[in-house]
Amino acid sequence: MNYLGKDIPKLGFGLMRLPMTGEQIDLEQTKTMVDKFLAAGFTYFDTAYVYNNGKSEEAAKIALIDRHPREKFQFATKLPAWAGAKNADEAKRMFFTSLERTGAGYFDFYLLHNCGAERTKAFDDFGLWDFVLEQREKGLIKHVGFSFHDTAGRLDDILIKHPEMEFVQLQINYADWNSPAVQSAQCFETAKKHGKPVIIMEPVKGGLLAKPMPPLAKILNEANPRVSPSSWAMRFAASLDNVITVLSGMSDIAQMEDNLATMSDFHPLEDAEYAVIERVRDELNEIENIPCTNCGYCVKGCPRKIAIPGIFEAMNQYLVFGSRETAKRAYGFCTRSGGGAEKCVECGQCESVCPQHIGILGELKRAAAALG
Repeated sequence: MNYLGKDIPKLGFGLMRLPMTGEQIDLEQTKTMVDKFLAAGFTYFDTAYVYNNGKSEEAAKIALIDRHPREKFQFATKLPAWAGAKNADEAKRMFFTSLERTGAGYFDFYLLHNCGAERTKAFDDFGLWDFVLEQREKGLIKHVGFSFHDTAGRLDDILIKHPEMEFVQLQINYADWNSPAVQSAQCFETAKKHGKPVIIMEPVKGGLLAKPMPPLAKILNEANPRVSPSSWAMRFAASLDNVITVLSGMSDIAQMEDNLATMSDFHPLEDAEYAVIERVRDELNEIENIPCTNCGYCVKGCPRKIAIPGIFEAMNQYLVFGSRETAKRAYGFCTRSGGGAEKCVECGQCESVCPQHIGILGELKRAAAALG
């Protein structure tokens, strides 16, 4: 298959979760990881304007760009117009700040960061779709695209309006593949329908699939005790077609070496291995969770604008995977505009329209106590 990025190695180094020493990025360990990654033949690095409050871009300059020939790797970063920009000038300045911080000279792949829901409006209002095309014309960007967290229907809308976008970055992993909230499979197929290759993010679901709960780990270990749980998730993502690369946010050398072992000798999943993953999914479905399908009916009439589907997705991360820390981050993200579970006034409008007949008021109380 001939598509943008078909020759890029299928493991990308995500610079979102770099090793830390206290509050600072561990630059020496990061340098070692960068060197190992390149020496193994992998070439794609991904960061963003907001990662570590800009420190990720600064670390990329020190560990990668200042130390290796620019033509030997692909470098990507992202512009989050929704993150505090008050006007078009402030939003566009983020691009030039990233260019200065990284010293990259140009970006091989440049993304409008985290499109979807109300966030897309900032890119529309500030004229950023045209802005990135202008920077591509100037040679400051080689390829333009966007990352996305929302429904397949909204992805379809964006790609209809912006066929000039060359690629899409999507959250894809075997746990979210059939999720009615994340819609990984539907989003992947939507991108393919529009002829857009995909960069995969969150293949290990923020690390949750690297340390699955004991019943899930038992299934994977019985199937193949010689490989890590992470390797199953990475191979699931990399076995898909039309993929530019699979990003992994590696936090230490051990994680790097595990991924390199998996992807240096990569072979797609076989039918028997897909069956193992189906067994893991079946087990996941048996674990207590809130059966929210992210239809959004509950939000439309909510007087306090509570982000109910997002809160339930965060709560399910806690219930299904047992990671309060990851769930609290997800909760904080979806309620950052003020729509937290504790704001509920118990009017009951949400329960009256919920197709799944969820006891929303009680679940919001539980989420506020666990994650608020």
